[in-house]
Amino acid sequence: MSSGDDTSRGMRKGLTSYGDARFSLFLRKAFIKGMGYSDDALDRPIIGIANTASGYNACHANVPDLVEAVKRGIMLSGALPIDFPTISIHESFAHPTSMFLRNLMAMDTEELVRAQPMDAVVLIGGCDKTVPAQLMGAASANVPAIQLVTGPMLTGSHRGERVGACTDCRRFWARYRAGEIDDAEISEVNDQLVPGAGTCGVMGTASTMAMVVEALGMMLPGGAAAPAVSADRRRIAEATGACAVRLAAEKLTPDRIMTAKAFENALTVLLAIGGSTNGIVHLTAMAGRLGLELDLDGFDRIGRQVPVLVDLKPSGQHYMEDLHDAGGLPTVLRELRDCLHLDCLTVTGRALGEEIEAAPKPWKQEIVAPLSKPVYPTGGMAVLRGNLAPRGAIIKQSAASESLLAHKGRAIVFSSIEDLTARIDDPDLDVRPDDILVLQNAGPKGAPGMPEAGYMPIPRKLAAQGVKDMVRISDARMSGTASGTIVLHITPESAEGGPLALVRTGDIIELDVPNRRIELLVEGAVLAKRRSEFTPPSHTGSDRGYKKLFLDTVLQADRGCDFDFLVPESVGVTPDRS
Repeated sequence: MSSGDDTSRGMRKGLTSYGDARFSLFLRKAFIKGMGYSDDALDRPIIGIANTASGYNACHANVPDLVEAVKRGIMLSGALPIDFPTISIHESFAHPTSMFLRNLMAMDTEELVRAQPMDAVVLIGGCDKTVPAQLMGAASANVPAIQLVTGPMLTGSHRGERVGACTDCRRFWARYRAGEIDDAEISEVNDQLVPGAGTCGVMGTASTMAMVVEALGMMLPGGAAAPAVSADRRRIAEATGACAVRLAAEKLTPDRIMTAKAFENALTVLLAIGGSTNGIVHLTAMAGRLGLELDLDGFDRIGRQVPVLVDLKPSGQHYMEDLHDAGGLPTVLRELRDCLHLDCLTVTGRALGEEIEAAPKPWKQEIVAPLSKPVYPTGGMAVLRGNLAPRGAIIKQSAASESLLAHKGRAIVFSSIEDLTARIDDPDLDVRPDDILVLQNAGPKGAPGMPEAGYMPIPRKLAAQGVKDMVRISDARMSGTASGTIVLHITPESAEGGPLALVRTGDIIELDVPNRRIELLVEGAVLAKRRSEFTPPSHTGSDRGYKKLFLDTVLQADRGCDFDFLVPESVGVTPDRS
């Protein structure tokens, strides 16, 4: 251990401060040798593996297998793999919502990558918020990094019908609420919706983030769609480990890959796949960590030019395993190549255009449509503005009812998620099919945590009459697996005193998606009086701990709902406003 040892790599990197660097290395090696490592192993480059396995997280049930495959790829390339645990978040097991904990996981990932000696890191995530959290942390730590997703689950079968989480979860639950199926059948289908390990097998948020991260260049080509339980998924894991060793050698950091042009590529793919509305929030947060501002109006302009090409639920009919069989994201990229920045660098060290050329040649398939004959004529999402959403709102138009995209109706207002729960199925609720359901105080601060409550259920008495969709408006989010004419992410949110807080039952709201408008048709003087009476909501336990940190520092949806102190000063805008 000479004084000339390289302190920028391997076991010598980021030594614990004892006031004596040589002693720090001596002590570090002494303790890790207690785990059976030799000096030869400890003298190699170190590749960290963020291990997000959890007994609460079925989406990550295959993580132990993936860790072993990643280790194999690392060791075959001559480096030392060391896995370490981080927070793991599952959509259905996080209270009050997984979004509430995304930033905590991002901080956990960033600090552990900074604190522990590693020359590169493999980030293993899958469930909705884990992938953006990991890449937010990686962007801030700026250590060479590569994303590996757990992969989508396979489909199940219910009475001969193919089913999968979680679009079919919502579809069967809606049928149950409408009285179309009984207790026995809803229990029976519950056993089949999640037949094994992996993320939701439709184009929900998990699949969306996998696809856009591959397009961003932070994942191996072809790494997004392989099923969780497939041999392909393990081979991708092994190759990811090998790639991480090359990233370490070349010191290829995230800031060189996650550029403004790369984010434009990701946004283009988000629109073309009919991706989750959550994707725009997460990409905004990821870009923000690099000082990039994501322009919603620029995103909407892309959406007018880039149609939906992928026929997957909830915008279409198929599942992620079908997309994998059709060639995965490279099949989509091949159709989009004239819409992409092909010179963007990827984790392979090659440009995106080179990777598209290197992908297997296309074959006949029916999942990815040609650009000339799309599944949906424009992008999956549209950005709305108006006096109800001065800083924007999002609608997934590809999963909406065409007849409701231009609609004027009476507002039926629920002041909170608790109020919605208490009254939505009240048989005395004064509600008609052409009304507009409005949910307040479900945004980042209002809920808190911006839950996926935007997918408000159809009132039971209307569902029983056969009503399948209504216009629904909120400052909440919606699961990527859901469908309906649903306006989300109203910004500013109700709890910040945004215009949504001023809506009252009986007000008239006009939705005009073709013209990208959403307006509250109430006179200014009336709104001014209501504003003078506004009182923000309060939350039990908000005087301490993480909840206080969240409420004091969380940004609005148009800033990605990150914490203000984690976002550097803006250095650029994407897409270009010109």
